[in-house]
Amino acid sequence: MLRLSALGLALFFAPLLAQAAGNSRPPNIILFLTDDQGYGDVGCFGAKSIKTPNLDRMAREGMRFTNFYVSEAVCTASRASIMTGSYAIRVGLQGALNHTSPLGLSSAETTLPTLLRGAGYRTALFGKWHLGHHARFNPLRHGFDEFVGTMFPNDCSNEFHPIIRTFPPFTIYEGEKAIAEDPDQSIFTSMLTKRSVEFIGKNKDRPFFLYLAHVMPHVPIHPSEKFRGKSQGGKYGDTIEELDWSMGEILAALKANGIDDNTLIIFTSDNGPFLSYGTDAGSAGLMRGGKLTAFEGGVRMPCIMRWPGKIPAGRDCKEIAATIDLLPTFTRMAGAGSPKLRTDGKDILPLMTGQPGAKSPHDAYYYYNGTELHAVRSGSWKLHFPHPYLELAAAPGKNGKPSNFENLKPESIKDSSLAGIASRHGYKVERCGLELYNLDADIGETKNVAAQNPDVVKRLQELGKQIRLDLGDSLTGQKGAGVRPPGKQE
Repeated sequence: MLRLSALGLALFFAPLLAQAAGNSRPPNIILFLTDDQGYGDVGCFGAKSIKTPNLDRMAREGMRFTNFYVSEAVCTASRASIMTGSYAIRVGLQGALNHTSPLGLSSAETTLPTLLRGAGYRTALFGKWHLGHHARFNPLRHGFDEFVGTMFPNDCSNEFHPIIRTFPPFTIYEGEKAIAEDPDQSIFTSMLTKRSVEFIGKNKDRPFFLYLAHVMPHVPIHPSEKFRGKSQGGKYGDTIEELDWSMGEILAALKANGIDDNTLIIFTSDNGPFLSYGTDAGSAGLMRGGKLTAFEGGVRMPCIMRWPGKIPAGRDCKEIAATIDLLPTFTRMAGAGSPKLRTDGKDILPLMTGQPGAKSPHDAYYYYNGTELHAVRSGSWKLHFPHPYLELAAAPGKNGKPSNFENLKPESIKDSSLAGIASRHGYKVERCGLELYNLDADIGETKNVAAQNPDVVKRLQELGKQIRLDLGDSLTGQKGAGVRPPGKQE
């Protein structure tokens, strides 16, 4: 007699449950992710010199999320949270993996595409994976039916990197097969868009999950010839406007295939701008900091969600939401199962659909940097715990070179300390004290009001103590009981 686990039963009956709820089929889901794009790099989020008509149209036809967070302000950690619905520290992945790392996303984790595929979805990743480069970590081993893209960020190349000159060829993969080495990077945005449009057309008659994880605008930025010199924002602006074009092509494909009304599409970025690169970097708008920091500019992202007839048009959601919430929300929509292991995300469908009185499901949101707890937010209040952080060492860089490029030290290559990271990227290490900010009144985190609000500080400190027991904090030496190991290539 065939025996099914509880998870297996949930996955088996998921499509039937969705139909019983009154849907002919569950919605298609598209996650359109850019790389190192700042909060202030979209027209409807305040950009002036960069034009983003398609994203602005999405906001008019859907909802802007103005308090939307990633789990950490760096690539691998941020993407691990999307795939697992967990803070990155819980699944043991921090920082940004490179070609020397034996680590990757553990096979013990139940990923978002695995759950959706179990509910009858066709799944695809076109773009950057960055969750381990060994075969056992390939996206096809983690729930994706199709994959075309890269294992690393595009600066992992001898041609570009300011110090390291020992990279293997920068490779594009299709599935687990290498199909190109050291390509012209100006093709990335159009290539990934083309593959996405083809995927939409092939799967118009079945539910699908498309994760379009663009390589751009991570340095080195490469707009295509068609967009080069077209914006008022320099080469960086050209790159963003090409990404906006990509969104326009995706929206047009949905309309052409007659599935626009049954598709949820979400736009966001993996972390804030790489400020050290100056003219080749984006803007965090009015917020402090950028990539690699726990200030708002590093972890609060522009986010737009559009689903005609389900998400009310022209709305703003000011409630706290995050990429860790995508997995539980998407799986509920799909009638899919749940991960076997504990996760951190919450269902934000009531926020997305504009239900009256809907509030953030997060009483507290935690800002980790690697294994360090840097801050906690509850409501409008954000408390920074004493921690080191990165600040520009000199004037921002230009022409593809980071700040303080002339003084970068080659010996820092093997230095995994914060000082080594700072040296490689043109930063210096500063320190933050116990600092409280009211983000509703002070989005730039400029006025420390801890002394005036001791009760708030005490309450947020207690939240910090609680999360340290679960997820740990290397700044205080606390081990976390709920932390799991990453995958490792032996």
